[in-house]
Amino acid sequence: MADRVYPRIIRARVRSQMAYRGSFALEIAGQVLNQFVELALILVLFGKVDALGGFSVHEVVLIYAIAGTGFGIADLCAGQLDNLSRHIRTGTFDVLLLRPLGTLPQIMTSDIALRRLGRIVAGVGLMVYALSHNDIAWSPWTAALAVVAPLAGAVIFGSVWVTAGSVTFWLIEGRELANMVTYGSNAFTAYPVNVYDAWLRGFMAFVVPGAFVAYYPSLALLNRPDPLGGPAFLGWISPLVAAAAALVAGLVWRFAVRHYRGTGS
Repeated sequence: MADRVYPRIIRARVRSQMAYRGSFALEIAGQVLNQFVELALILVLFGKVDALGGFSVHEVVLIYAIAGTGFGIADLCAGQLDNLSRHIRTGTFDVLLLRPLGTLPQIMTSDIALRRLGRIVAGVGLMVYALSHNDIAWSPWTAALAVVAPLAGAVIFGSVWVTAGSVTFWLIEGRELANMVTYGSNAFTAYPVNVYDAWLRGFMAFVVPGAFVAYYPSLALLNRPDPLGGPAFLGWISPLVAAAAALVAGLVWRFAVRHYRGTGS
């Protein structure tokens, strides 16, 4: 049943947004512009320094591009979880529980914001630029990694979104706390991990596996050692980390839903 329902829901969401193509194009352009504004901040830093954590400007752009593309895909698919607290507070989450469909897919298909494609387009464009301006020893393995890395990053970001969003089942107004983790992870992964303090690096890189979104895959693509002394294989295991993150997120969501008692309203 779900394999027929969800494609229909998605098609309906897409058609409704494509009905206003001028507005859609402007929203896409706005997302692309926002991505390049964030990139401009990195370029401003390199106007003052020659390297950031030992990484050149093109190497940092590669990290930023992989992270931005992954976050854009996750935002498109899982960004609707930002509205979870509203569903819980208003009682509409109870309606989702009455339907013979999974609650998480219902939330994720509740509002397909196609404007978020702009972030993905910008990220892919920056990846092409960065890959062509870095000295990469191309092989079937590195080519596969260049494709898989942003997809694995998207799964990691999406898993963080689901896990952080689950907090709102206990803290009804916990949206800001969840956003601190989700959007904070996006900001964290845009730069080399070694530029952060040890405590922040330990939490955001390994508890929240942000280092596996772009930092370690970039090291593998660039064939350079980890300044932090990590083993080389860490650059190749992002898909495994993504799978583990998705499993944890699924378990957390399931636990949260099972213990949901409603708002009493």
